[in-house]
Amino acid sequence: MKIEVIEKACIKPSMPTPPHLRKHEFSFLDQIATPIFMPMILFYNNDHGNDAITYSDKVKQSLSKTLTQYYPLAGRVIENAYVDCNDQGAPYVQARVRSPLSDVISQPDPNQLNQLLPCELDNVGDLVLAVQVNVFDCGGMAIGICISHKVADALSLIMFLNSWASISRGDCNIKNSTVSPPIFDLATHFPPRSISGFKPSTGITREKIVTKRFVFSASTVASLRSKYTDNKTNERKPTRIEALSAFIWARVIASTQGKPNPNTLYKVLHAVNLRTRMDPPLPEYHFGNVSRFAMSSPSFDEGEDMCYGMVGQMREAIKTIDGDYMAKIKDGNAHLKFLKQRAEEFMKGEVASFSFTSLCRFPLYETDFGWGKPVWVASASLTFKNLVVFMDAGSSGGIEVWVNLKEEDMAKFQDDEQLLACSYPAQEAKV
Repeated sequence: MKIEVIEKACIKPSMPTPPHLRKHEFSFLDQIATPIFMPMILFYNNDHGNDAITYSDKVKQSLSKTLTQYYPLAGRVIENAYVDCNDQGAPYVQARVRSPLSDVISQPDPNQLNQLLPCELDNVGDLVLAVQVNVFDCGGMAIGICISHKVADALSLIMFLNSWASISRGDCNIKNSTVSPPIFDLATHFPPRSISGFKPSTGITREKIVTKRFVFSASTVASLRSKYTDNKTNERKPTRIEALSAFIWARVIASTQGKPNPNTLYKVLHAVNLRTRMDPPLPEYHFGNVSRFAMSSPSFDEGEDMCYGMVGQMREAIKTIDGDYMAKIKDGNAHLKFLKQRAEEFMKGEVASFSFTSLCRFPLYETDFGWGKPVWVASASLTFKNLVVFMDAGSSGGIEVWVNLKEEDMAKFQDDEQLLACSYPAQEAKV
């Protein structure tokens, strides 16, 4: 995939940020968030005959208006403490892709998709947001977004995209819009504190990470849910994400290690939205990091198939994200001590952790900027090993599983017979 940069600019808010909003203070959860960019790439057919200039002008104008509402995204991060909302702007890149859109989305290579993004994901610096508009030879286009995890979680990123698309379509009257304006007040719910001795960058690796995308059909996911249902109890069926997480984790262990190492402490982590678990619950339009990872330690006394025990253990771990957990998060000290202990174990190699995060059921395929809904929404190759991202496979009801592993582990995992029997290289994006 050959990329030619046509333009570089910096998009500023269409109206200046008022003086009393110039300092966006980090919450405790922002402070401990990893300093990386979260990527998202949205692909669109050229059903309206737009040219590159039309696309670019529309994106820049609507982004400028959106940054007036989302003013911290046009600022710069200062010393892991706050965003100086100085209207400096979001870096913008326009690029030409010397290939048709169909070539990219029919057989996508996640390790090549990063070229459609404006930044390296681990080179976040003081930036908050960057955008790249990629126009293909066929006239199709892809918008690549990088947003700093210091300022936003996945739900906040999707909220920003929905607002931006709404403004681009011409729905500028916020009173009549179905998109609620963001609230930037999380520092009042999770007050900042000293995190001396803890490095939020722990876990970012310079090892050779390979990303592969595996697609599971709706019927296969349903079959896994039924397979891992414990009929001896009255427990509900595992969710789609619970069943797939257990299956993927078990296949990684089986393909790379044969069986679990009794001298290794295994940890499985699942991203959990904290907004709905607060008392009272926070509306979803509270912008920032309002998510943490539920952590389980798998046991291996369940016979040959590790998945059965895994589902229940993950479910119990997520249940612990309750009122007591939220109180510790708000206090901060106990949670910070826990994070420091985990970081030490990670650095010593005492723990083998595997993390899962799900973007399923979010309205990503509704992100219409005025030229139709995306034909495909993609992630990219990430900087964390042993990280899995779940995304909807279009409207098919299936799930895309984006797996990030060390190169030598991926070489074994991608050839696992059980994995290959359950997944397929879907071409659900129609061009």
